[in-house]
Amino acid sequence: MALSLKKISYFREGLDHPECVAVHPDGSVWAGGEAGQIYRISADGKQMEEVANTGGFVLGLAFSPDASWLAICDIGKKCVLRFDIAERTMREFARGAGKETMSIPNFPCFARDGALYVSDSGTFRKVNGRIFRFDNDHSGRGHVWHKGPFNFSNGLALAPDESALYAACTWLPGVERIAIDPDGTAGKRSVFAKFTKAYPDGLAFDARGNLYVSCYMPARIYKVTPQKKVSVFVDDWDAHLISNPTNIAFGGPKFDQIFAANLGRWHIARLDAKIKGSPLACHRAAKI
Repeated sequence: MALSLKKISYFREGLDHPECVAVHPDGSVWAGGEAGQIYRISADGKQMEEVANTGGFVLGLAFSPDASWLAICDIGKKCVLRFDIAERTMREFARGAGKETMSIPNFPCFARDGALYVSDSGTFRKVNGRIFRFDNDHSGRGHVWHKGPFNFSNGLALAPDESALYAACTWLPGVERIAIDPDGTAGKRSVFAKFTKAYPDGLAFDARGNLYVSCYMPARIYKVTPQKKVSVFVDDWDAHLISNPTNIAFGGPKFDQIFAANLGRWHIARLDAKIKGSPLACHRAAKI
């Protein structure tokens, strides 16, 4: 049964068309703007500050496993940036690996050991997306982990047991699953879910292994079970509560709410899902 729209509220307004959202272990909600803004919103949603600006256009965000820094994908700068939270300093982390540069660094995803996966969407309307993997020493060294080609590789999510990496492929349209072999290399690739007349963008797992897929169009979030059963989790037909919901993240006092970035509007939405999320690498140290 789909979530009622009555369970969705405006968590915080006044953002500049946020593409991304990430939840810090302290409960604060972070998001980016189309003019390079990095926002920090207090856990209760009452306070917001712009803590940094990339000077570009912010896509995906992810906190390092110790939550000391934020990985930022920036389409304007065509690189991944590192924002150190305590010092509030920013520097370039990686523009690619070796001779391979990223066209559209879209979304970062940390493994528990500190390795960082980044989707490179490739070229618009061309099937040439890839996935990079950067070393867990956070030096910025890395390699092309999977050369694809993916049909616009977008949001990423690691399986709760880190046995596979899931990638939203916007113009597939669907989600692909790439097994992670014991030596860390990319294993078998398969289509996990496909959708009709939808542009999947963001991914998040709940504690039971269900995958939630937010769509740039329509204003919808799907739920996909481990058995690959697809259902509509929420649909906002007039696109006001959620509008072009690009990225989603679990958070809240009980870690059972979903926060959605709305590229089509100016707010972060909060969905009172009452579904326990799967902790990301940064949340595990906090024992969420």
